[in-house]
Amino acid sequence: MAAAEDVKSELQLWHVTEPYLHLHCGLGEGPYYEAVTGSLRFVDIKKKRVHVVKNLDNPHPKPEDVETIQLDTPVTVTADIDSVDPRDQILIGAKYGIAALDRRTGTYEYIARFSADVDNVRLRSNDGAVDPHGRFWLGTMTDIGLDLQAEGTLFLFPGGRAPAQPQRHPVTIPNSVGWSPDQRTQYFTNSTERVIFAWAYDPPDPTTNSTTISSSTISTSTTTSTAKPQDRIFYTHNGPGEPDGFRVDEHGYLWQAVYGEGRVLRISPAGELVGEVRLPTRNVTCVQFVGTELFITSAAMGEGEGGGGSEEEIALGGALFRVEVGVRGVEPFLFRLG
Repeated sequence: MAAAEDVKSELQLWHVTEPYLHLHCGLGEGPYYEAVTGSLRFVDIKKKRVHVVKNLDNPHPKPEDVETIQLDTPVTVTADIDSVDPRDQILIGAKYGIAALDRRTGTYEYIARFSADVDNVRLRSNDGAVDPHGRFWLGTMTDIGLDLQAEGTLFLFPGGRAPAQPQRHPVTIPNSVGWSPDQRTQYFTNSTERVIFAWAYDPPDPTTNSTTISSSTISTSTTTSTAKPQDRIFYTHNGPGEPDGFRVDEHGYLWQAVYGEGRVLRISPAGELVGEVRLPTRNVTCVQFVGTELFITSAAMGEGEGGGGSEEEIALGGALFRVEVGVRGVEPFLFRLG
């Protein structure tokens, strides 16, 4: 169940009290609406699974109503491929780069890797998205179970099998990227800095097929900040949690999940907090619009995490939630494989 209310005519609140579906994900992430089939995909990074909820009209789906593809690699995000039926093949973020996943066989093949030389076993992919010109932005971070370090990079895959282009480094946890409805602004969440950056976004140069966004030159700074002179800080989070995944709505507002706080923030195009969704578990990871509803993924709570949490918070960690928010999201873009 979910309900909305206004507080002091300033901050709009939605309350979610129960999960829509509970698969007990270790690290639920990357929700994506598959428009062709009217289904919702999301991943479990820790358990290396892709889940597909095929009938969103069912108000109380059970685990047996979900298609699950078990992989042998961490899968962190998915996207549709231009001119390819997603029932046959989709794009995934895998441990060492982007890959095409055959939905029928459950097998995958790398399209392009982060490194043209030797794979770095310490790293895995994290969040990412296709940009308005069919290229894929994807970050890397320390893999699960290893000591977390500032060794990640935000990469750009320019399309097809072209090698990845590093855009900024080092980053500890590079997270969501997204674009304003007019496609003139790109947003990037740096979780450990608790900052959402914004910069001007321009089309690629068609003669070189390389990005011309104002901040595209790689940052090799050894400082903790990944900001560049052309960036602006769009939003700084002051709470105990870390901003995780986001989506942009049709009016240019960001819906930003906050890991560790059980909240999704609605942030205006001016960078002001104007609303929030409150959930019954703390580790909220990412969101996805389906019509005017918002679907929200979460992660399990580890022992001692966030002071332990209540019984309910722990029990509902890793569940999928949904809430009516009265606004639609910006449609996702398709990866240009050919």
